[in-house]
Amino acid sequence: MSGGVDSSVAAHLLKEQGHEVIALFMRNWNEASVTLEDECPWIDDSRDAMMVAEQLGIPFQVLDLSAEYKTRIVDYMFLEYSKGKTPNPDVLCNREIKFDIFLKAALKLGADFVATGHYVQKAETVVDGKTTYRLLAGADANKDQSYFLCQLNQEQLAKALFPIGALQKPEVRKIAEEAGLVTAAKKDSQGLCFIGKISLPEFLQQQLKSKKGDVIEILDNSPKVNEHSTKVMDKNILPEDRVIRPVFIPEDGNKIGEHGGAHYYTIGQRKGLQIGGKTEPLFVLQTDVVSNTVYVGQGVHHPALLGSGVEVDSLTFNWLRPDLALKEGGEMRFKIRIRYRQPLFEGVLLLKNGRYFALFDAPEKSITPGQFIAFYLDNELVASGEMK
Repeated sequence: MSGGVDSSVAAHLLKEQGHEVIALFMRNWNEASVTLEDECPWIDDSRDAMMVAEQLGIPFQVLDLSAEYKTRIVDYMFLEYSKGKTPNPDVLCNREIKFDIFLKAALKLGADFVATGHYVQKAETVVDGKTTYRLLAGADANKDQSYFLCQLNQEQLAKALFPIGALQKPEVRKIAEEAGLVTAAKKDSQGLCFIGKISLPEFLQQQLKSKKGDVIEILDNSPKVNEHSTKVMDKNILPEDRVIRPVFIPEDGNKIGEHGGAHYYTIGQRKGLQIGGKTEPLFVLQTDVVSNTVYVGQGVHHPALLGSGVEVDSLTFNWLRPDLALKEGGEMRFKIRIRYRQPLFEGVLLLKNGRYFALFDAPEKSITPGQFIAFYLDNELVASGEMK
């Protein structure tokens, strides 16, 4: 139980259905220096969760997972940012903490399932005489959180319950109000998984020191951009060529300013550059953490922001539905998402020489290494992996 309205209502509904419910709150963070305390402090959240547990008449317990969170999530985030990638801590938190360490702790306490307040649905089907679990999008399209659970496996789904997945957010609020839950009007958290809202630059500066470097502007008609634009529109070239992005060097553009560290920036980022005087807003096109250079371009439609495909890391590739896994040389059409709340778009996933390639029907903006790409069949999430 997180201390928010969604997990509060999940617990309430389970109790109404006759389940024996235990409220467990995860304490994942002890460092307050980078937490914006007035936004989502874990202390207030734990107090709210405890008050709801008292209202429902269920046991309440705090699990301190801060050591594990630091090792599996925080240290990993620092490592990925230092490589110039942009990790997704919420996807990792669900895979590594909530549905691994936390799940195992709950099972040790004698629980049969772990229930959360995620806006997702779970269904079952039978494959070769064996029950197979399906992860479906939440009924509320505006709140669907299936993307955040894209790295779960069959064993984890088997032990998961999602009591509010078939409800709309206003319905959840109404249930909380009618039940008199203290969290009924509490606003939704926007922070890191069970930590709260943090100041990311200050957070990263704990280990990734500030280092001045050049900001290079790449014009939308430069030779490398023109070459990339031609490639993006050509569906006849090999998959491994379609997913290659342009690699800029300082000589490809003009220096227009300085930054405090390339590892603080991500592809597609607009805010934080603090460089004015341009006709259109500047967007990050590429970062080079080795030379500590940030490449930018004017306008949201800059051609270098577009890509028609991406290679997906085979080590993190996860089939939530192993029975649907591609064989070598195979391909399958999917609906695809490369960030949370992004509208699904059409594309093809193929497996060639042990490498996964996602090829899009139309170019997409801001393909960001380190983020996850999720593959859907209708409203079922069946596979995912980290973008290279």
